[in-house]
Amino acid sequence: MIAEPSRALSSAIEPFAGQVYFAPECHRGYAALGFGPSPATSGGVEIPDIPAYFCSRGSALGQAPGAVIAATFAVFNPAVVVPAVEYGWTLTDAPSIRAARTEGSVGQLSRVLGAAPEGVQRAVQLLSRAVDGLSVAGKPLFAGLVADGLVGEPLADAWLLADQLREFRGDAHVNAWDAAGFDAVEIGLITELYLGFPPRTYIRTRAWSDEQLTAGEARLAERGLARDGTITDAGRAAREAIETATDAACAPIVARLGEDLEELTALVGGWSAQLLAAGAFPKG
Repeated sequence: MIAEPSRALSSAIEPFAGQVYFAPECHRGYAALGFGPSPATSGGVEIPDIPAYFCSRGSALGQAPGAVIAATFAVFNPAVVVPAVEYGWTLTDAPSIRAARTEGSVGQLSRVLGAAPEGVQRAVQLLSRAVDGLSVAGKPLFAGLVADGLVGEPLADAWLLADQLREFRGDAHVNAWDAAGFDAVEIGLITELYLGFPPRTYIRTRAWSDEQLTAGEARLAERGLARDGTITDAGRAAREAIETATDAACAPIVARLGEDLEELTALVGGWSAQLLAAGAFPKG
C-alpha cells in the first residue's frame, strides 16, 4: 500500500495516462506521418519508435529543438535525443503529431474501456479541480499540455488531464533530483536500486553508454550512495528524500482534491487495472 496520497494518485493514474506510449493506435498514427512502426515488444506491449516517442511527447513544447526536448525530459542521453528529434521534424510538425498522439491514446482507451466508461464525467470534474490553477513555474511539459487545452469529449479530456498531472509530477521530480545534486545517469542508476531492479536494466532505455554508466556508478560510490550494485542506507535515504520533495511539490494537488482524492484514485485506478489486464500497459 502507498500511504502518501500524491504517490497513491500518481500510481493510480500511471497506466491510464502512460498507455499512450504503447498504444498500437498511436504507433499507426505516427507511421502514417512517416515514422517507423513499433520496432519491438517489451513487457507484453509494443514499444514506440524512438523519434516518434521524443517528438510526440515533446510536442507539448511546440516545434522545440532536440536540445530543448532533451533538457526537459532530462533522463535521456542528449546524443540520442537531439538527432532523433531533428529527424522527426523533417517528417511532421508538432500539431500533427500531437493530434495523432491524442487520437491514438483515446483510441486505445475506447477499445479497452469503452467510449464512455462509468464515472468518466466525474473523473473529468475531479481531474479538472486537481489541475486548475497549479503553478507552471519550472514545469515545462505540464505548462505545454495546459496551454494545449482540452477537446471537449469526456474520455479524451480525462486522459488529457491525467497526462497533465503525470507531467506535473515528472517535472517536479526532475527539479527535485537536480536540486539534490544528481545528474541524469546517477539518478537512473540509483533509482533502479531503490526500486529493486537489477543494475543497468531500466536505465538502458535511456541510451547511456557502458562507459557513462561505469562513470556514474563510480560517482555514486564516491558519495557513499551505492556500491557494487547495492544501494547503501545513505543512498536509500537520499533517494527517498527526492521522492518526498516531489510529494511536497504535488501537495497542491492533494489540497485541491481534499476528501475526494480517494474517490479519484479508486476511479482512475480501476481503469488502470483494466488496461493492465488487457495488456495495454507493461506489467511489473
